[in-house]
Amino acid sequence: MKKIAVFTSGGDAPGMNACIRAIVRGAAYHGVEVFGIVRGYNGMIKGDIIPLNSQSVSNIIQRGGTILKSARSKEFMTAEGRKKAYDKLQELGIEGLVAIGGNGTFTGAEIFYNEFKIPTVGAPGTIDNDLFGTDYTIGFDTAVNTALDAVDKIRDTADSHDRVFFIEVMGRDSGYIAIQCAIAGGAESVMIPENLTSVDEISSILQKGFDKKKSSSIVIVAEGDEEGNAQIVAKKIKDKMGENLDIRVTTLGHIQRGGIPTAYDRILASRLGLGALEGLLRGEKNVMAGVVNNQLIYTPFHDTITKKKPVSEDLIRMVEILST
Repeated sequence: MKKIAVFTSGGDAPGMNACIRAIVRGAAYHGVEVFGIVRGYNGMIKGDIIPLNSQSVSNIIQRGGTILKSARSKEFMTAEGRKKAYDKLQELGIEGLVAIGGNGTFTGAEIFYNEFKIPTVGAPGTIDNDLFGTDYTIGFDTAVNTALDAVDKIRDTADSHDRVFFIEVMGRDSGYIAIQCAIAGGAESVMIPENLTSVDEISSILQKGFDKKKSSSIVIVAEGDEEGNAQIVAKKIKDKMGENLDIRVTTLGHIQRGGIPTAYDRILASRLGLGALEGLLRGEKNVMAGVVNNQLIYTPFHDTITKKKPVSEDLIRMVEILST
């Protein structure tokens, strides 16, 4: 394999640039020509593909976001769109791809291989940490630390005003950010999609705190919780516990996606980027590079897409015990 291309797709995650850098410099080391596809599958369809070299990725390891941009592509979901993308790759002689992204990215790559036999190896880039086949995904550690910084600041004002704060963090289908923020931030409770915690349970936890003369409380809510988002949950709690309860809601939103990646994310992204590249050069295809128990492994896209990565029961239990 003499020519490969790298692209980022789906939601951006801190550390994606470190991953791109590792792929490009790894390709240079192995004597492989590398291209960058701008704006993911959209750029592949439009032929927005640029040559990259070691100088192209200088001074980006510390930057958040992605220098290759990211976009979701409805056109790539069609056979016609994928044919256009294939033709653009053929024009440049590109023989393989490294895709940095999540489930949607890998689903598209698998379909693309089945139709046109262009092999792809993925690197898991998503702050949600919801991909089977790796202990941690690129961007998760930074997102947790960003959210935790906000939780710490909110606790100061909650304590000053004797308030209950419901803080919503990202995680439509995954409670990983929420559970780690709850433990590290000393939250009284956490609500995540993987573990149903009812409004009655939250009310009971808060009441027990008040009975012990606790004057303020923090509840972390993953945006995908079954009881609803933080605004909905807070209203249900207020309706149940009375108007005198001073409740505030903070939704952290996209602040969790940006910012300077942590050292952990830079190292993880570099390891996964190089691992994905070298796997591709060895003939791996339709797999995602991941790190499990500190070992680099490759997991079939089908498994990363279909298998769930559960939140540890030990972590859920920790929140309950440590909040008493």
